[in-house]
Amino acid sequence: MKYIVLIGDGMSDLPLPQLKGKTPLEVAKTPNMDFIAQNGAAGWVNNVPYGMPPASDVATMSIMGYDPKKYYTGRGPLEAASLGVKLKKDEIAFRCNLVTVKDGRMKDFTAGHIGTPEARKIIKALDKKIGCREFRFYPGLSYRHLLVVKDSVVSSAVRTTPPHDITGKKIKPYLPKGRGADELLQLMNESEVILHGMKTKATMIWPWSPGKTPAMPLFKKKYKKKAAIITAVDLLKGTGKILGFEVINVPGATGYLDTNYIGKAKYALRALKKNDVVFVHVEAPDEAGHEGNVRKKIKAIEDFDKHVVGTVLKAIRIPGYPATRILVLPDHPTPIKYMTHTSDAVPFVMYPSPVALRPFDGTQGRQSSGQARHLSPVGAYNEKEIRKSKLRIKQGHDLLKMFLLNKKYFWPKI
Repeated sequence: MKYIVLIGDGMSDLPLPQLKGKTPLEVAKTPNMDFIAQNGAAGWVNNVPYGMPPASDVATMSIMGYDPKKYYTGRGPLEAASLGVKLKKDEIAFRCNLVTVKDGRMKDFTAGHIGTPEARKIIKALDKKIGCREFRFYPGLSYRHLLVVKDSVVSSAVRTTPPHDITGKKIKPYLPKGRGADELLQLMNESEVILHGMKTKATMIWPWSPGKTPAMPLFKKKYKKKAAIITAVDLLKGTGKILGFEVINVPGATGYLDTNYIGKAKYALRALKKNDVVFVHVEAPDEAGHEGNVRKKIKAIEDFDKHVVGTVLKAIRIPGYPATRILVLPDHPTPIKYMTHTSDAVPFVMYPSPVALRPFDGTQGRQSSGQARHLSPVGAYNEKEIRKSKLRIKQGHDLLKMFLLNKKYFWPKI
């Protein structure tokens, strides 16, 4: 059996007045996810443990089958792993955004989705001018970069705020606090002076989510399966590297609405030939949610369904194709109303159902509809329909165990 996990980042949402009380998932045309919901298993899963930040790194760690409460240390070290930056024992890594602050407010946490070539020049200039033994900058992609500091200067417990949580708000209440905060603030102020003399939408740096490298068991050792990940986001690439995944780069994968959807699906199908599990992450719905753009979010969901889910579903239903199971879900909601993440449960669907009485050999095309209706009596993939399902997974990291049919785990009775 092969397994593929398709993550539509931030897809789930709340009912919106401009959509006549419906969510973007309800309005979007999603025939492929609807098919999976109707003919497989559907339910709800909590990927963000209570009390933890509803960040993508926390939620996707759950999706990959690891308990964030046990292993999560911060976003920074995951980004460092992706960039090939090996942290020393006395070093802490921060995610470092290039942002646009105007009149003391967070105008844009992406600095206008700054291009990577321009951003790399900026980060290299900052490292040359204000970098030192205690503070080093490393360029990433677009607005997403890395700041590495000595823990003798800044504590990993310093309190920071994700910039995407404060769009349109005054930044003063959300500046770093705790040991080392003054040093970070000085860096931020110095970056503002340097960027003022450059032709760019970026006005300053914003360091956040610090941590040291987490100690997590390799996926192959934990689940006895070889895995790969496809994503444009350094954060998830870093998590994959730490877990021993094959990290696959797809040409044209941008982490935005213009990403290469079909390419991601085709590379995933190819990766299944030498891997047991492939995770495919698409950032676009989340970006639209952060922008508060309903039209873009609906379009991103439809593109994800048509080009990613549809391409994979069509391939695995071809007679003779190796038996493959699909899991589709968001990591967390990114409601248009709030323009940031929330920790609410998200709807998931998988096909074929893991409790089918007959083994799925790739030739049936679809499982018994009677079994499907018994397991999750839903007619479409959206929040309203999936509330009809009785399946509730309280701890997100348990879902993968069920998906992989771990012998130590049993699908809940309903």
